[in-house]
Amino acid sequence: MNWFGFGFNGFGQIQRHEKSTAGESNRDVKLTKPITLDVCRNLESTQICQQNSNITHIRASWSRIVALHSNSHGRLRLAGFGVWTAPQKCGVEDSRECQDADISEEHMALSFRDRVEIWSLRENKPVWCMEVKTSDNTGPSLAFPLVPGGYIASRSPFYRPLSPQLLAISLALGTQHAVLLSASGVVYTWGCGSHGQLGHGDLSPEEEPRALEALMGLQMSSVAAGGWHSVCISAGGDLYVWGWNESGQVGLPSRSLRGGQLKTQCAGSASTCKDQENSDEVFISIQAFPALVDVTELCEVSKVSCGSRHTAAVTSSGDLYTWGWGEYGQLGQGNMSSSDEPKQVRFFKDQGLRVLDVVCGPWNTFVSAVKEDPPHPEDLSSALTI
Repeated sequence: MNWFGFGFNGFGQIQRHEKSTAGESNRDVKLTKPITLDVCRNLESTQICQQNSNITHIRASWSRIVALHSNSHGRLRLAGFGVWTAPQKCGVEDSRECQDADISEEHMALSFRDRVEIWSLRENKPVWCMEVKTSDNTGPSLAFPLVPGGYIASRSPFYRPLSPQLLAISLALGTQHAVLLSASGVVYTWGCGSHGQLGHGDLSPEEEPRALEALMGLQMSSVAAGGWHSVCISAGGDLYVWGWNESGQVGLPSRSLRGGQLKTQCAGSASTCKDQENSDEVFISIQAFPALVDVTELCEVSKVSCGSRHTAAVTSSGDLYTWGWGEYGQLGQGNMSSSDEPKQVRFFKDQGLRVLDVVCGPWNTFVSAVKEDPPHPEDLSSALTI
């Protein structure tokens, strides 16, 4: 399995900034096509200090990423702001038993079997710790940042309680809102609702978790949260989205994007422009209720992740689709265009790769993929016979 990255690389979090002969770094800030992820290369050589294939998880903030490795040496590796100038900071001390992590601009949360630690990224040391009693967890298994009795936030208070009646198994945190999945497949949201990101049909905030009534009766299997939008996948592989659609991140027609395309298309034809302006097309700036988005008619959605204003989904066939804001190349389409409809990232299919997972940073995207197994000769002969 290999990891790839594309999008915002302003701090070298995807690819290290090489030094030129003048002593200045060649900063490829915008990476519009997927490249092999370079996590914490040894500064004195061209060798990558940890095998890319050993990475099991990627977590990203705006300026940094943290990679979890499956090997026993230096479980966590950092890349991005403040890392390349300090080789000793590439790894995190005493992280070998770390099971998961999360990262923001100020702090990094490390989840161990018996505790959770919060590290200050400015001071490069732990500033908060909480003991976790695994014996207390008699319910379903929890996905970090969930912990027994609550969850871990990126800012103080770091521990925040949740009602045990929710039976939470997964939690996604947006800029100012949260999306929770229960063991029974029910979705709950709370926090700021100013952009419809809570999905309750209005723009009001919610102080406590509130079940998403529009999805009641449908079992969900996965949730994700962006800056001001939210998504979930049903047990049947359908994708539901809601929230802010200014950059097309919800996957519905966006006036800001279609307006720019219209000006380009009819620069020399005023009559065509007028006809399209008077069309009955409906534009969505805020989608306050969950809406079903057809990523592809051929297969189901298996994974989804949200950036600040973009979304990426993996299908059951191992293809990657992206949409939303693309100013930094985070859609992986080879350009810096935005899109209000899902488009396949052809790079992986063209390279004979099957996508397994996707993780969006605020302005970038990280993808794990493996070589697609060639069809077995017996399968080919059977297909020819049919």
